[in-house]
Amino acid sequence: MTSADETPVRVGVFGLLGSGNLGNDGSLEAVLGYLRAEHPEAVVDALCGGPDVVAARYGIPATRLHWNRAEYRTASRAGAIAAKGLGKLVDAVRTAAWVRRHDVVIVPGMGVLEATLPLRPWGFPYALFLLCASGRLLRTRVALVSVGAAEIGNRPTRVLVRWSARLAAYRSYRDALSRDAMRAMGVDTARDEVYPDLAFALPTPPASPPSGPPGGPVCVGVMAFHGGNDDRARAEEIHRRYLDGTTRFVRTLVEDGRPVRLLTGDTCDAPVVAAILDAVDSPLVTAAETSSLADLMKETAAADTVVATRYHNLVCALKTGTPTLALTYAAKSDALMDRMGLAAYCHPAREVDADRLLEQFRALEKRSAELRQTLTERNRAAARQLDDQFTALTTALFPPTTNAKTKAGANANVNTNTDASADITANAQARQESS
Repeated sequence: MTSADETPVRVGVFGLLGSGNLGNDGSLEAVLGYLRAEHPEAVVDALCGGPDVVAARYGIPATRLHWNRAEYRTASRAGAIAAKGLGKLVDAVRTAAWVRRHDVVIVPGMGVLEATLPLRPWGFPYALFLLCASGRLLRTRVALVSVGAAEIGNRPTRVLVRWSARLAAYRSYRDALSRDAMRAMGVDTARDEVYPDLAFALPTPPASPPSGPPGGPVCVGVMAFHGGNDDRARAEEIHRRYLDGTTRFVRTLVEDGRPVRLLTGDTCDAPVVAAILDAVDSPLVTAAETSSLADLMKETAAADTVVATRYHNLVCALKTGTPTLALTYAAKSDALMDRMGLAAYCHPAREVDADRLLEQFRALEKRSAELRQTLTERNRAAARQLDDQFTALTTALFPPTTNAKTKAGANANVNTNTDASADITANAQARQESS
């Protein structure tokens, strides 16, 4: 409870949230669960990609991330290009004003420090840089929590990502590869920790017990995959090969009499589902309608086996203890499968070979019972590690205070990744007096 002379801590959450990516929204849900359980007095709002969705679904006020509503559309006309340029200037002011109203800003999970999918530097990387720079200038702690990172070749994107990480007050990563990547890009990671993806903190639906030898439903998670940021010239070729290989695999499962449930993780994946349904005309192939990671977990919990591409499709399948084969498009997927004891069951999304994929699938199903036990043990470990993550986050972002006088003069001596230090609650009271 907050006493009459105390000001509630104001917490902002930031990212491409509410924009159709279920993994991003699942990370937000996990952080909101932590805040409501451990810091119920906190006043929370969002600066995000889909403010209407976030406000309706999670019950917090939300502001649009970009002033220019067409930020992520290709600009070809002079007017659209001018609007984008003006938007960059307006967003600098808007972001700083939003950050100033907060004592803490949390970037919940997501691959915010990577460019494993097509990405322009002046889109989200620029927005993240504005956030972290504003936080440092305005003495608002910005925390990058269990985020994904990867080495970036494009120089402007690399510079923006590196400085965003350097300016953040707290950093943790969802795998060791992410921390290593930031170190390689010139960020001091000596105090940065590695924890599981935030989605592992979400509630898990009860698993359906296997009905006997493998032969039941298979979930196939698909993706509008066109390669990474460096594959733009080959994007259509990569997508065609991915779609053809995945379709052949689904067709073979159907010929074996296996029910197949197609899963997505983003609204942009819908055309891939439609293409497979059109190519494999069978009542055994159906498409799931999912609007959250909870929906995805219900689907994967009911399956005998999962084959999936999107990172958070994999997370959902592994979290429910279902034997999973990954179509990997980035090192983060390989790292996740290794962490969960399934490193042998990865297949490259860029070069889907339906025959080889089927061999791996059958090998996976032969070890189904053993792998379910392995996943049970690894999930217990992940839950313990995320408890540690949230404890560390509380220590770093919500230092204890005793009274208003202490709050006004104390220096919050907490373990953070930078030398930025200020008492958060004192900042809250000062801002309220000045607003």
